[in-house]
Parts: sequence; structure tokens; C-alpha cells
Amino acid sequence: MGKGYILAVDQSTSGTKTMVVDSKGEILARSSREHKQYYPQPGWVEHDPLEIYENVKFVLRDVMEKNGLAPDYMDALAITNQRETAVVWDKNTGLPIYNAIVWQCRRTSKFCDELKSKGLENTIKDKTGLMLDPYFSATKVKWILDNVKGAREKANRGELLFGNIDGWLIWKLTGGKIHATDYTNASRTLLFNIKTLQWDKDLLHIFDIPESMLPKIKFSDDIFGSTKIGELFNISLPISGIIGDSQGALFGQQCFEVGMAKATYGTGSSVLMNIGKSYIEPKSGLVTAVAWGVGGKVEYALEGIIHCTGDAIKWVKENLGLFQDFSQMNQMISSVKDNEGVYVIPAFTGLGIPYWDTYARAAISGMSRGSNKNHVVRAAVESIAYQIRDAVEVIQDESSIPLRELRVDGGPTGNKFLMQFQADILKVNVAKAAIAELSSMGSVYIAGLAVGVWKSKEEIKALRKASEVYVPMMEEKLRKQYYSGWKTAVKRILTK
Repeated sequence: MGKGYILAVDQSTSGTKTMVVDSKGEILARSSREHKQYYPQPGWVEHDPLEIYENVKFVLRDVMEKNGLAPDYMDALAITNQRETAVVWDKNTGLPIYNAIVWQCRRTSKFCDELKSKGLENTIKDKTGLMLDPYFSATKVKWILDNVKGAREKANRGELLFGNIDGWLIWKLTGGKIHATDYTNASRTLLFNIKTLQWDKDLLHIFDIPESMLPKIKFSDDIFGSTKIGELFNISLPISGIIGDSQGALFGQQCFEVGMAKATYGTGSSVLMNIGKSYIEPKSGLVTAVAWGVGGKVEYALEGIIHCTGDAIKWVKENLGLFQDFSQMNQMISSVKDNEGVYVIPAFTGLGIPYWDTYARAAISGMSRGSNKNHVVRAAVESIAYQIRDAVEVIQDESSIPLRELRVDGGPTGNKFLMQFQADILKVNVAKAAIAELSSMGSVYIAGLAVGVWKSKEEIKALRKASEVYVPMMEEKLRKQYYSGWKTAVKRILTK
């Protein structure tokens, strides 16, 4: 047994972070490493699963060595991950047969349209709680089976395995012994029946995916297996606390009661509201997600999915070259008194909630002769807040629960302008967590429950640090003007 420390991996879209957390909920050490993004065609996004796995091993060793921590101090290894990104690998060689197809990738849009034309959209939504959209894993797996030479034959012989990133990492870390996922990741595949809580044979038939490829589904606080001795360290660590990143953040934000909501700001964003143990049929572009499976019970959440938020800032910085670092970005924003009608709509891979327009594409709207790069940078940052409001409005309408506070996490929440603007445009308090790594903390808390570091959610609640709270200050007239301008700008790029 360790000393009450949990080692955590957050494998995200842009890179891999790791940290060590003690029994008081304090982060003792951190390490991170980015991985390469591949864009083989417009709208296509891929990662190298082997690079990701090597990075995971690197940061896990790095965080221990740099901070003088011994592996036998650790009680468990927790994993939270980018959801919907699909990996298919050969179970005999342990090698991927193609790059991981990332959640942002739109290559399967036409196949989704074909299924819709066959009248299958409602069947799929009824079983999964999800939209029929390229965002989710199933169409990516089908694409790999249909487009990689020999893949379909290998799959039919039971030689190929599929997993989201969590399943891939668990399989590799256990030396190929464990092929498993948790309920949150399973519920993002379009192959999982959210009502029966099992893989669904009808869905497997629709997407033409052999059942032999699928991982076993477990509760997030199950012990999934143990790391292979020598794969990471000279000891074996139990693996638990497996949860998709957005749901991990919901748990990390301690949104344990019905009606509590959080927004995670990353490459894209997810707004989640805890709706408890009863399933709600989603409408208006929302999806119903498994919030977590803990203590032998599954709880649900309503979710609004946004394809591009933080990535809009990255695009303005790297692709347009409008600023070099984030202190310069803040100076540019403060140099203009408002957006002067300029809006950036970052629909690089289509639009999510509430539009769900796969074919919409990005635009900068409303520029006049007096517009300059400062307005564009400000508009890119503002676009995050507008999209969060889009999602919140739908969630409030469908749940009939008014939002009294939004708990937020993720890298972009460090930007004070964005957080104040978010509070202003929502007209509710925005509570920024004292630490940014809420997805990791969610997986840590769950792993800690699994191995006895904490006994209950009540113990975990007692660990919560004071939040930085942003209070709305904007005049109502200006709030309406800004948001109305956003809605008008979005309409200009919609294709349906």
C-alpha cells in the first residue's frame, strides 16, 4: 500500500499532463508534454497513438523523478482522457493499424448523412442519447475498417481491438492484459445503449463493427487492472478513476447534486449539468451523457458540446500570427473599448450546440474599414463566451432548472477578461476553481474512493478550495446588443 498519493494522467487533445495528489487534495507535482496534430485533409484531424503512449510514459516517469517521489508512495494510477477519439489496434502486435481519429475530425460527415437519409437518426439518438454526428467514435471506427487494407478481414477474425484513448492506454499499461473502458467513455461511442447500459447489437449492425472489437465496460471506481512491472516502474500500480475528461471535471468540480453545472474550457468545450439517476430524453442539440458510474450506480448529465473554443485563440496566435504570447494578447484586448461589431465564428470543423451544422465553416464577420487585429483577437476570445451561453440557454430550457452559478475549469479560465466577459454575457456568477486541472482531480477523487484514500463524497467536498468568483457587471442593453450580434453573425455561416 502507498502513502495516500494518487498519480494521475490527463491525456487531452493537445498533450498529456500528469500530476501527483496527496490525501488532502493538494497537487504536489506536475509534468506535461504536447503531441503532434495531423491534418491530412481539410476537416481531418489525427493523432499518433504510439506518440501519445510514449508521452504518457515519459510524463509519468518525469513527474516522479524530478520531484524525488518513489513509485511505492502511490496508491493508484488514475486516467482521464479526451473523449470520442478512436484508436483501432492489432491485439497480436499491439500496434495501431491507423492513426487515432480525433473527436474534431469531420471525415465521416457523408456517412452520417447516409444514415440520416435511411431514417436511422432517431433510432440512434433514442438508444444512445447522442446526436448522429462525426464527433462520436463509431463512424471513425467504421472508416478505419473500410479504408485500411485488410482491416475488415482482421476485425472479422477477432484480431482487432477498439478503444477511446482510455482503452488504448489501459491495454498498453497492463501489457495487453486488460481491454476495458468505463461507462462515460462507452457512452460517447454511438455503440452504447444509454438505457440498458450495454453495448447494443442493433447499433453494432448499423455501424458494421464486430462486437469482438469492443472493450469490457466497468464503473469508474473499479480496479481496472495493474500496470505491468517494468512498463512504467519496478512495481505494479492499480489502475482506477477512469473517466472521460468532461465528466471528470464535473466530478472534480464536486457537482454531486442535481442541477449543478460546470463548463470545461479547452480545445473545445463541454457544458454539463448533473441530472441525477433519471434519464432525460435530449432535444435541441443537447446530448444525454453518463455523468459517472461510481459506487455501483450510474448517474446522468445533460451536455452541450462546443467544437472550438480555446482552439480559436490558438488559431489567431499561430495561423494568423496576430500575437506572440498571452500577455501581448491581453494588451491587444484592452487597447479597444469593445468589439465594434466584429465577431469570430470558429466553425473550423462545423458548429455544435445548438446548431449542429457539420458543413458550417469559420468566418470573421462585421469588419469595417476601421477594424484592426486587436478587434479580431478580442472577438476570438469573446467567441468562447458566446458559445458557452448558447449551450447554457438550451440546458436551462430543457432541464427547467435556472443556472445560478457556473463552475469553470481549463486553461483559458486563467484569462481574466474572458471570465469577466463570460459572467457578463451569462448574467450569472462564474466560479473559477482554485486549480485548473479539474478533469484530473475528478479521476483522482474517484481513484481515491476506489483504494480507500477517501471514504465518501462528503470527505471530498471538505477538500474544496475557495473559488475566484466573477460577478456580472455589464449593462443589460449592452449584453443584449453583444449577444444579438453574435446570433446574427452565426446565421450568416449556417448551411441549413
